[in-house]
Amino acid sequence: MAEHILVIDEGTTSTRAMLFTRSGECRDIAQMEITQHFPAPGHVEQDAGEIWDKTLACCRTVIERAGGARRIRAIGITNQRETVVAWNRNTGEPLGRAIVWQDRRTADQCAQLRERGLEALVQERTGLLLDPYFSATKMRWLLENESSVAEAGDDLCFGTIESWIAFKLTGGLHISDASNASRTSLMALGGDDWDAEMLELFGVPRASLPAIVDSHGCYASTDPKILGAPIPICGMAGDQQAASIGQARLAPGDTKATFGTGAFILTHSGSEPVRSANRLLSTVLFQQDGEREYALEGSIFVAGSLIKWLRDGLGILRSAAETAQLAASVPDNGGVMMVPALSGLGAPHWRPDVRGMLDGLDFSTGAAHLARAALEAIAHQASDLQAAFAADGVAWNGLSIDGGMAANDWMAQDLADILDLPVERPNFIETTALGAAMLAACGAEMCDHISEAADEMRGQLTVFEPRMTASTRERRLNQWHDTLAKALG
Repeated sequence: MAEHILVIDEGTTSTRAMLFTRSGECRDIAQMEITQHFPAPGHVEQDAGEIWDKTLACCRTVIERAGGARRIRAIGITNQRETVVAWNRNTGEPLGRAIVWQDRRTADQCAQLRERGLEALVQERTGLLLDPYFSATKMRWLLENESSVAEAGDDLCFGTIESWIAFKLTGGLHISDASNASRTSLMALGGDDWDAEMLELFGVPRASLPAIVDSHGCYASTDPKILGAPIPICGMAGDQQAASIGQARLAPGDTKATFGTGAFILTHSGSEPVRSANRLLSTVLFQQDGEREYALEGSIFVAGSLIKWLRDGLGILRSAAETAQLAASVPDNGGVMMVPALSGLGAPHWRPDVRGMLDGLDFSTGAAHLARAALEAIAHQASDLQAAFAADGVAWNGLSIDGGMAANDWMAQDLADILDLPVERPNFIETTALGAAMLAACGAEMCDHISEAADEMRGQLTVFEPRMTASTRERRLNQWHDTLAKALG
């Protein structure tokens, strides 16, 4: 009996296959690391063939342990967003390496478009800013610099990672769900297809792009030779949108923050896209029956990487987990404030030129003060985003957190205190994969709506209630804004 949901979770550094029950319990995981290549400064690449081979190996491992493909009801896919793969439609082989979302090689191209005054048009149509982060300029770069891509003609396929995996699993289906398509700078937020003016602006041929589909539905079944039997592919979403769904952030104002290397904060903004006046990104959260729900998104460049720097760069920590103990060992930050712009500042500032700052040091400053200032800086950056979201008319009504840093109780409580909101943390923190499982459950008609899947599959939570006094919160934020002003110059 087909009772399990197979989730393919395509991360930046690894690929995983995870087996879920209908109730949301994760029964099995197989994981393999993905090689990142850095051929030049600012260039980040991956071998799409390696991604496929290791994904297939992971899938076959968990399917065999589950008792065979006929035990799998549906497949859900979630993926690192914005990464671009080019491949040949007939052979199914990649045309060079994938360009990863972190890649910055198209910064000059984005600057030129910005200098022509085109950012307002791009943001109005797509909800995104002009930045190498997004997919369109990567596609243009490949067309201009990879002869195999330029010469592919009508056989050229472009896609993000979920599109590549779906093509390989089915032996030729070229699709992308609306949440991933909305991250390319080529899809109009309010339209139902690729935008002709954006295609012309970025120089991407329409014929090379996938069909845009719902975030769940029975798209097609896998080639039976690949996994042992045909299995329906029933759900797809970009990783941050999938995490929002896995956290059941399905009503306007519901907010999710994933704290990993950086931090991604998404707030459900309703059934109409919001045009941000505060340099936030508007994106598709999910699409069901052709109808879209939208989100506003803000990115913090430095979160977990700050703690890694304290450990590996400064050597003041033995482990990342030690930060909570150190922060709690002192009554306050001792006047030490940190602006963690180690790779610039993200939303709402978008200042890649700004560098990190430590302020308020004296001879009484110790490792505990630095650790506390670092954790406090996470909440301070989240507060800046909270204000920007509210200014765009999308106020937060609570916060759900996940990612590696979310396990830090001290940080979770500090977020609740500074934001003056309850903070929820699921006991099962693999919410990205869980969201993909929820979508697949809907697509396989195991439930009628994504909210039903979320109700049935989301697990138990730990809740952190705000307990900081208003005066302490105001003092902290005033300190932060003063220090931030110095860093911003």
